Amino acid sequence: MENKNNIHPVFDRILQRADKEKMLHQKAVVIWFTGLSGSGKTTIAIGVEKELNKLGVLTQILDGDNVRTGINNNLGFSEEDRTENIRRIAEVSKLFLNCGIVTINCFVSPTIEIRENAKEIIGENDFLEVYINTPFEVCEQRDVKGLYKKARAGEIKNFTGLDAPFEAPLTPFLEIHTKNQTIEESVEEVLNKVLPIIQNK
Repeated sequence: MENKNNIHPVFDRILQRADKEKMLHQKAVVIWFTGLSGSGKTTIAIGVEKELNKLGVLTQILDGDNVRTGINNNLGFSEEDRTENIRRIAEVSKLFLNCGIVTINCFVSPTIEIRENAKEIIGENDFLEVYINTPFEVCEQRDVKGLYKKARAGEIKNFTGLDAPFEAPLTPFLEIHTKNQTIEESVEEVLNKVLPIIQNK
């Protein structure tokens, strides 16, 4: 086993985040979408990314399904694995942040504690928590991935909102109510809040 004393980070000698942000003409942040499965997190995130791209903002979306087929493909859905899943995502987000990239994350991240852990890794000032507040019954009606049907049939255990809790953010950066508005309206609501930060205005 290697000795941790042999690890010598070079963070102080490499180009800093401010250098990358200056080159890209943007301020990097992590936009962290949280909400139930089927709430619209990824759909809204894709819309936000497209609009930011039109404005010349460099972005990266991290989505639950994509991450679990790659860097986190060895993790299951136990409480321990869910915590490790979010920890790794937060660390990857921090790397993008340090490259000056606006990172858009779409994860159920069901508990306040798990999101607080992510915020601690990323940094409070760079962590923009966006709560996609969509009622459980609306998410189940959409059931775009067929997960609610499987959960009702007992094929998925500890399904968030059904037999595992979802703890809504107490003081999110932004709360989006999708039940009575279009995707375009939700995207616009996010952009109105984040653009002044990204563009340093």
